[in-house]
Amino acid sequence: MRNAPTILHLDMDAFFASAEQASKPSLRGKAVVVGGLGPRGVVSTASYEARVFGVNSAMPMAQARRRAPNAAYLVPRFGLYREVSEQVMGLLRALSPLVEPLSLDEAFVDLEAGGTAWDERSARLAGAKLRADIRAVTGLTGSVGLAASKMLAKIASEQAKPDGLVLIDPGTERELLGPMSVRTLPGVGPATGDHLRRAGITTVGEIAEAGEDELVRLLGKAHGHALFAMALARDDRPVVSDRETKSVSVEDTYDVDIHDRVRVGLEVQRLADRCVRRLRGAGLSGRTIVLKVRRYDFSTLTRSETLRGPTDDPGVVQEAAARLLEGVDTTGGVRLLGVGVSGLADYTQEDLFAQAQAQAQAEAVAAAEPSAEERARAEPDTGPAGGKEPPAERRWSAGHDVRHAEFGYGWVQGSGLGRVTVRFETPYSEPGRVRTFRMDDPRLEPAEPLPLVERRPEESGPTPADVEPGASEAGAPESDPAARVVQGPGDQVSSDPASRPKSRSGGGGGDATSSP
Repeated sequence: MRNAPTILHLDMDAFFASAEQASKPSLRGKAVVVGGLGPRGVVSTASYEARVFGVNSAMPMAQARRRAPNAAYLVPRFGLYREVSEQVMGLLRALSPLVEPLSLDEAFVDLEAGGTAWDERSARLAGAKLRADIRAVTGLTGSVGLAASKMLAKIASEQAKPDGLVLIDPGTERELLGPMSVRTLPGVGPATGDHLRRAGITTVGEIAEAGEDELVRLLGKAHGHALFAMALARDDRPVVSDRETKSVSVEDTYDVDIHDRVRVGLEVQRLADRCVRRLRGAGLSGRTIVLKVRRYDFSTLTRSETLRGPTDDPGVVQEAAARLLEGVDTTGGVRLLGVGVSGLADYTQEDLFAQAQAQAQAEAVAAAEPSAEERARAEPDTGPAGGKEPPAERRWSAGHDVRHAEFGYGWVQGSGLGRVTVRFETPYSEPGRVRTFRMDDPRLEPAEPLPLVERRPEESGPTPADVEPGASEAGAPESDPAARVVQGPGDQVSSDPASRPKSRSGGGGGDATSSP
């Protein structure tokens, strides 16, 4: 452990909820809960106003609604969160080349390696400047901890919450840690905490008093040695800028168990395709395909197949996932499905046989498919209505961005019974008016999130004048139509540790990445 407090830990305050409050003027200062809104949804982040009612991360959404029935409940917008996270990580990398992202909203920085700080005074100045820069660039707040080690810097940032800065002076660590709960130390979860409590150990100071031999007897050699060292404030872990990605995966939790075997197969194919898109986006390929199935009784099965070489071919991954599914009994119903790829590499060994097989199948399907002219002859003329099925009803997620041809930009407050309610406001406006439309109103379209901080005139993209509620948007760029059906957390770029949220919300889909 070094002699100066030059390890910085940043934790953005209630990041997802704070970003939603900054984006929506009518929610500022009010209870906001972000997560999966389905029956099996889980709270991803709660604003500090919602925490007053006992709402916390990882809590079932149904329980959160009982505790805070009047809070605003929103579906995550990971595209916005990633954009803000990239801005924050850019500010951190301006301080030092050694930045270790832990999630979208959390990172360690070695200030000494960047020549930014070398003693208490310079470290405090660097931390204060960082907090000011984050507020100026993103409009959000972050809490900063400064100490001589990673463990202590993280503890300091927890003490600094919300929107503060705490520096732990070298030499005061033992005195600070002594009265703290054993759960404060990394690696001490509920099970280890209960085990220590039964042995009469509830504080960090009591861990140090118990001695290393006793801890080894209670917890085993590796865990006992590590815990005793941490209780004495010994932590020599360096800040590591690059963390190797070990796997890329996506999964979905379903509000209602899926019993139809065909539907299960289609969901697996869709997940495999999403996983490959994330894999390609990270410039990676992998050899091992993994299928995860959680059944109606919460039993979870994992099956894997290792290929001859790394691939990022969607057909190959889909076929492997389908083969793995054949060996899983899903008759009782499925509540969660996931597809992952591990054994990653930064190159692809093309499976020529699989490609040729896929091409042959595609040609066979094309040959069997009737032409448009043949279909027209085969279908009877049913009059003006054409006898065609009506288009599928559009789905609008609470909290997601929309644009109306007449009223401008806004966000979805809620939808149902063929109606969607929209509040028309932007990050730069006063709280806006609420209007209700038919779900299929052609003037209402999904939109991309607006920046949380007003852009300067020379910067590209829509300006506040362009998006003021009530302004015409005839010249605005079209948004991605695929955004219309987003119902849960979005995909994450899994090759960058900074792209992983700390907690996953249920009721929708989420991507995961595991690292050492």
